Amino acid sequence: QVQLVESGGGLVQPGGSLRLSCAASGSSFSVRTMGWYRQAPGKQRELVARISSSGNTGVADSVKGRFTISRDNARKTVYLQMNSLKPDDTAVYYCTRSTDGRFNSPPIDWGQGTQVTVAS
Repeated sequence: QVQLVESGGGLVQPGGSLRLSCAASGSSFSVRTMGWYRQAPGKQRELVARISSSGNTGVADSVKGRFTISRDNARKTVYLQMNSLKPDDTAVYYCTRSTDGRFNSPPIDWGQGTQVTVAS
């Protein structure tokens, strides 16, 4: 059974930075698209960023220029570097693993989530 374990969340002031990590267990990490979603209180869950098995990346318009997704296949870990954080970025962030390595492949596995709070 695949496990996705997120870390790196916390409280940060507006304008600050955080790096989220997601460590995956199991095999086939390198051939799967990985992603980050978030859900703020009272809002729908939204896709933040994803990275395909070949390294193609995409981020939501709301975080473009501020967030970067990357992966380390040897460590079976995906990262989300978040800079210039805003209060609107406050949410629970979830790591996902998709059904295959295509950029648009849907997520099938979810982590437990890590809280990110941006406040002064």
